[in-house]
Amino acid sequence: MRENLDKLSFTSLKWFNFFVYGTVVLFTSFFPLYLQDVGMNKLEIGSLMSVGALVSIIANPFWGIWSDRYQNIRRIVLVMLTGTLVLSQLVFQANTYEMIYISILFFYFFQGPLFAQSNTMILSYIDGTSRRFGSFRLWGSLGWAFTAILAGPVIEWAGVSVLSYLFAALLCAAMIALIAMPKLDHSIGIAPLPFKGLSKIIYNPFFLCFILFGILVSIPNTMNNTFVSLYITELGGSKTMIGLAVFLSSILEMGVLLLCDRFLKRRISVLLGSLTLVSALFFLRWWMMADATTPLQVAFIQVLHCITFGGFFYVGTQLTMLLVPRPYRSSGQALYTLAWSGISGILGGVLGGWMYQNLGVQTMYQSGALLALFGAIGFGFMWFFVSRGSYRPAADPEDDPAESNIG
Repeated sequence: MRENLDKLSFTSLKWFNFFVYGTVVLFTSFFPLYLQDVGMNKLEIGSLMSVGALVSIIANPFWGIWSDRYQNIRRIVLVMLTGTLVLSQLVFQANTYEMIYISILFFYFFQGPLFAQSNTMILSYIDGTSRRFGSFRLWGSLGWAFTAILAGPVIEWAGVSVLSYLFAALLCAAMIALIAMPKLDHSIGIAPLPFKGLSKIIYNPFFLCFILFGILVSIPNTMNNTFVSLYITELGGSKTMIGLAVFLSSILEMGVLLLCDRFLKRRISVLLGSLTLVSALFFLRWWMMADATTPLQVAFIQVLHCITFGGFFYVGTQLTMLLVPRPYRSSGQALYTLAWSGISGILGGVLGGWMYQNLGVQTMYQSGALLALFGAIGFGFMWFFVSRGSYRPAADPEDDPAESNIG
């Protein structure tokens, strides 16, 4: 009986991940089309989409504190899903720009930290079992990819206004899957104030250079995520083509992460060399996007996303673990995430929207290519610096010998 209950809970957890990622891809990939349909220009769209990165700076520690206080993360996630559902409908029903902006602020407060809290909940459910987090993350990737490719034709047929109903349906499905899970008898918490060791990190110039070059590389990625759907439609592409582009960009991402985990050595010099290569691929990707003339070209260029984003995310996370001493790694990961999704999200949305509106999409992608190139050169210098033996991370007696090896 206990075995059947565990099997049911893990199955529900997989479907929960599938539907949660599905709702997010609907919002990130098709919501800009809705905003354009209601009359917003590129700068307004970029500014509105970047609000989420700003709100997340406050929302993430807020929900972390409540999760730790009540030790019932399943209920906290249910509250977040409910708030996301209610606020999303207010966003879609808003009839003035002011109401859209106000609604979206509160929407992001509930939706923004959903991934982090969901991941913590999954880790809590599988704690003490033989289950691996990657198998549940795979269902999220499947939800992201297949929702995008299936939603495209539906939106093409029914119009972009159907987006609110699709969003609500997937959120309700995620809530049903969550309710079907048994109550947790324990929880793996996350630190509600992850920047406790920030003062120790800012005196590490090597790590700060890593963060700075990472911001340069991630800004154009935010630009692309925000505006690629508008770019496809301007080239004459359909909503189905947008879904295809998102599908191709994400379906192989998990494979890239698994390959990195299996074959990439956890050494600073190896990881910095890999980061230089990935950043150079980002440069190539954005330059090709600037030269694209058909929506199908854009869709196939998006395949590089699985290598560039997947590789950058994996390598960056591993490098943070090696560049920051063990007691401050939580702060280091928080700073890395803030730089990737927070600062870059704000700058990418606003700067990309301004360039798209005033200079054109080709200029936006060419500028993004140059930013990625500067980032690649910066990482290349860091790799050269390490390879010559001119850098050695701070000593940490608790580190494994393999982790302290920089060669």
